[in-house]
Amino acid sequence: MPLTPEALLARLREAIGEDLVKAVLALGEVTLEVAPENWLATCTRLRDQAGLSFDTLIDLCGVDYSAYREDSWEGRRFAVVIHLLSVKRNHRVRLRTFCADDDLPLVDSLVNVWPAANWFEREAFDLYGIVFAGHPDLRRLLTDYGFIGHPFRKDFPLSGHVEMRYDPDMRRVIYQPVTVEPREVTPRILREKNYGDTDVENGRG
Repeated sequence: MPLTPEALLARLREAIGEDLVKAVLALGEVTLEVAPENWLATCTRLRDQAGLSFDTLIDLCGVDYSAYREDSWEGRRFAVVIHLLSVKRNHRVRLRTFCADDDLPLVDSLVNVWPAANWFEREAFDLYGIVFAGHPDLRRLLTDYGFIGHPFRKDFPLSGHVEMRYDPDMRRVIYQPVTVEPREVTPRILREKNYGDTDVENGRG
């Protein structure tokens, strides 16, 4: 029988103790926040403690809070969020930490805790520029090796910074500044002249 969300939250509070920055119970889900310096130790504790046994990392992603909703965000810009599952005990938790430095977002890698974190962390590094200390092979995963910037950051331009093409004279792929001019596309709606006229539809127009 899995724990109720309330009972799970109480057990998590006891396990994490003073390292817990914030805890939220909403919509039947538990969300916790810890400081980046306690990230690795907390995750190891969640995995190893018998009453919790979070043996499976379901997901890991980066978040850029610089343009959060429509309000001005006053906290740290970059966060890492993970979703954990205990197959043994059938309960779940969401855990978040904010990177201490907005200019160089950095947290400890979780690859040694859950090997499944490997490609998730590479994706977050590629798309958000979050560095995972101790990762065995931290390199881009989705973009090209010569790609400039991190496309999921809120300040990344929609058209990117560079484009690549094959140059027949040089006989290789080259990179060059983007040549597409920024423009706003407004969709046009085309309708027949008498669209919606019931008299026309009934043959009386």
